[in-house]
Amino acid sequence: MILLTRRATFSASHYYWNEAWSEEENRKVFGRCANRNGHGHNYTLEVTVAGEPEPTTGFVVDLKWLKDVIERQVLAAWDHRHLNLETREFARTIPTTENIAIAAWNRLDSAIALGGGARLNRVRVYETPEIFAEYRGPKMGPAATGASGEEGVR
Repeated sequence: MILLTRRATFSASHYYWNEAWSEEENRKVFGRCANRNGHGHNYTLEVTVAGEPEPTTGFVVDLKWLKDVIERQVLAAWDHRHLNLETREFARTIPTTENIAIAAWNRLDSAIALGGGARLNRVRVYETPEIFAEYRGPKMGPAATGASGEEGVR
């Protein structure tokens, strides 16, 4: 089995806020990330597919096709958007790096499966070069990894 990864980038803004909490609790837990005006990141999205190379082309998937799927399913919806205010996934879910990775998986999984020949293996989202979350699908559960930055700043 071969694992093949394609990278893409998108820019988006967000804030962290739990509607069930008071403003004081949100500021205590999320620090500067609780500013309702939001702040932005230049995210890097890595999409890894798994499969066997097709004998006539040697491809697990056509990388141009995979790029188009990523652009259509994720970038068109999230690039240059305020995630809390302009996307369906984050209308009620806090757009942490972890939740962004899960939502990207949900947007990509069936589109990749319909393409045939490969399956989605992993989605990794970098919020900064030092902070990323990785999701390997619902059967394995979320596997968020990465290093944390300053307290209250993501």
